[in-house]
Formats: sequence, C-alpha cells, structure tokens
Amino acid sequence: MDFFSPQTLLASTLGVLVVGFILARALRPKRFYFVRHGETILNAAHIRQGTEGGLTTKGKLQAAVAGEFLATCGITKLIVSPFERTRETAAIINEKLHVPILYSPLVAERRNPSEIIGKPTDDPTVAHIVDEMDMSYHDDNYRFSDEENFQDMKERARNTLNLLAQEGAPRTGVITHSMYLKMLIAYLLYRDTLHAKDYVKISYFNAADNAAVTVCEYWPILIFSKTRGWRVISYNQTLDQKKK
Repeated sequence: MDFFSPQTLLASTLGVLVVGFILARALRPKRFYFVRHGETILNAAHIRQGTEGGLTTKGKLQAAVAGEFLATCGITKLIVSPFERTRETAAIINEKLHVPILYSPLVAERRNPSEIIGKPTDDPTVAHIVDEMDMSYHDDNYRFSDEENFQDMKERARNTLNLLAQEGAPRTGVITHSMYLKMLIAYLLYRDTLHAKDYVKISYFNAADNAAVTVCEYWPILIFSKTRGWRVISYNQTLDQKKK
C-alpha cells in the first residue's frame, strides 16, 4: 500500500482539519452575562422574599433596559432561575433577544429561613436572624433553621459553574439573584479555599443591584489554573435607565 498517495495525504489532511476544528470549538472561551432580576414589589416594601413576587413598574423598566444592552452582546441562550421575579425579568429581556431559555434551580436565590419569609426586614426578630446569618463570622456549617446555609450554597456554586461550562453557549445570559450571585462570584475566585467568614466580607462590601450586569468568562484551555479557567471581566455594571 502506498501510504503517500495523494488520496491518503488528502484524507489525512482532512482528518487533521476536522480534529482541529472540533478541538477549537471545545476549547474556545465562553462569556456569561449575569443579571440580577429587576426590582420587585417586595424589594420596594423591604419584605423578605421566598419564591413568589413580581416586578414593580421600575423593575420592569430595569429589565427592559437590560434587554436592550444584552441585545448588543451576541447572546444566544438564557439560563434563568425559576422564581417568579427572574422569570418575569427574563421574559422582558427576551423580547429583545428571542433566544431559547433554560430554567434551572441551580441559579435560584438562597432559601431563607421560613421564620423570616414574608416579614419586614426591620422587624427585630428578622434583623437578628439576618445578622446571625449574614453579618457575623460563623462556622461554615452554621445553620439557623431550615435555610440554605453557606456550605449548601458553596456546593451549589460548584455545580452551577459545571453546568455553565457544559451548557453555556459562546455567549449566554444568566438571570439570577443578589445573594446567590455574590456566592457564585466568590466561589469562582476562591474555589475550595472560600470559607463563611470570607463570604461574609465579600457579600457585605460588594453590592448586587437590581438588573445590574456582571460579566465572566470561562476558558476550557485554562482548566488547571487556580480558578479552573474562570475569570471576572466586570462586576455589577449598572445601566442607564434614563435612556429608556
């Protein structure tokens, strides 16, 4: 057999090109645009939320402005928390994008203790519970009652980054929530070295505003780096709602 015939060389060249194309697609970076939902009726009333609750008029405007911004970013897929406020935000945004939506509980908000859901944030009992959970140093496994605690959220953040790396398009929008977005970014940067006392500081000093945009990238080729290929491009970029 002539291993150097033109036909053999052509087949080998085509094989190399196909393999190269597949590798290039598998290793190309992915960009994610994280958006907190618009202002909700319960946000405005300073009530601790569960899964229910829609947007205020202001919140709908915020979502519309975010949609106009995201329409310039080449997004081809949305991954959305299944809560009412995020679904409504995503629906408004998708009026500009017209892309498929994947609803995932992995990007939902942290579950609050049942004792505080539906109650005012300035209620002394609520304020005490929130201080114990979010404003003081505690063990990684501390749990007040039936809430999702730090260790639970940290594990979910790991699973979320895995989901995004696998399911994300080259440019993907993610509609999520304040507390969980902070956890996701904190875990992205510090991975398993992140502890509750670190997250308390990160959460306290870094706002996550309604309908603000945080941009991150995932580079598969850097999977063995300190952040496993993830990096933050920008955080909590607020958009000009006066243009709407």
